[in-house]
Amino acid sequence: MASEKPKANQQREAECKRPLRALPSIDACLKIAARDDRLRNLSRDYLKKLARGAQDEFRTALVSGAIKVETASKQMLGEIVQRMLSLAQADEPKLRTVVNATGVVLHTNLGRALLAETAIEAAATAARSAINLEYDLDSGGRGDRDNLVESELRELTGAEAATIVNNNAAAVLLTLNTLAAGREVVVSRGELIEIGGSFRLPDVMAHSGARLKEVGTTNRTHRRDYEQAIGPETALLLKVHPSNYRIIGFTHEVSLPELVAIGRARGVEVIEDLGAGALIDLSLYGLPHEPMVRERIAAGAGIVTFSGDKLLGGPQAGIVVGRRELIEQLRANPLKRALRCDKLTLAALEATLRLHLRGAIADALPTLRMLGRSAGEIEMVAARGRDILRERLATEFQLDIVDAYSEIGSGSLPTVQLKTRAIRITHPTMTAGSLAAMFRHARPPVIGRIREGAFFLDLRTIEDPAALAVDFVGNTIGFARP
Repeated sequence: MASEKPKANQQREAECKRPLRALPSIDACLKIAARDDRLRNLSRDYLKKLARGAQDEFRTALVSGAIKVETASKQMLGEIVQRMLSLAQADEPKLRTVVNATGVVLHTNLGRALLAETAIEAAATAARSAINLEYDLDSGGRGDRDNLVESELRELTGAEAATIVNNNAAAVLLTLNTLAAGREVVVSRGELIEIGGSFRLPDVMAHSGARLKEVGTTNRTHRRDYEQAIGPETALLLKVHPSNYRIIGFTHEVSLPELVAIGRARGVEVIEDLGAGALIDLSLYGLPHEPMVRERIAAGAGIVTFSGDKLLGGPQAGIVVGRRELIEQLRANPLKRALRCDKLTLAALEATLRLHLRGAIADALPTLRMLGRSAGEIEMVAARGRDILRERLATEFQLDIVDAYSEIGSGSLPTVQLKTRAIRITHPTMTAGSLAAMFRHARPPVIGRIREGAFFLDLRTIEDPAALAVDFVGNTIGFARP
């Protein structure tokens, strides 16, 4: 019996391999493809990729018996070339436009802040043209790319100087590495945050070369905790704004002005990671007041770091503002070059900052528009969006407009919920997960959220209901109309 099993296995393997010999070679596929006008101008490497993809599909079909081995080689070759053509036509970029129907205005996984039109135009101009990125038009010599945005940042924050890197984590890393490498940085235990993607402040600090010195407890840190922690090895006092969480109840923290007073008395610099970094008073838009960068600079922080793509409403960037002598030290650090922004980011950031300077942001910045939308406006978009979906979905789908709550997202004002209206979608036989998958496979993909066993499309993050005029054709997951 034992000897019969290996023989049976060998026979099955031989039967599986026999159909694969009928597959035309890659070279044969390329020769036929070269005769097709629709494929002729594609590179050889790309054609090889298409041929391998087509072969993989036919290999699966042959082994499963979906295609008979007796199929003539020439006929199969022609079918593979046709499949290569189909693959080329269906080839799409990995980075695709999606419809954000999550209600999360600053959705990290969906790219955070949408740019103002002037910022988009500025980035497009920088992409298609030579620009004075590091060229001084007055002197004709080399310039500094920070100069493109520094004057605007000084005006908006009251800081003496500014520098830019590619995100706020990089801004903190650069600051700590420059001012505290090999020395201690004192931080409250209640401010040892973890940001998206499991990146933790202690890890960033460790890679900067600074040594973390924790003080206080998770919920309560006092002035004396900082005072007792300061010693000969203390380089900085670091305050971190808990932008992505809140601790409530029996709590106490040392305010920034108090911390600055402690630092000045002991000759230790105070810096703050402000996270979302509001440049404006959000209470003017019906939201809770968030600490403003200008307020923190006025309170005496030597350096404040914050993001460009959150409440500022611009591109991803880490912005560092503060006293000139400290900023100059950061600029002289070789790490600054590794973390610097490219021309597209700087062009979009400059345009966004100019909008802030001119006070023309309420309508121009998509972030503020979405945060400030009225219930009546969202209701109208929801009603029209439901009508559009009814034309595209089978009658079994139940579409109801319901009350819901949106979030700001990206760790900004985490306890704030914004009243909104959403389309609640259910189906008698499909789960909420299946509905979500069906909408993700639409063209363009629609990203909603699952809650209480149903699939929801939040209309706060959709300004034009026509965005829901998506194509479900070819979607085999759901039961959409053809």
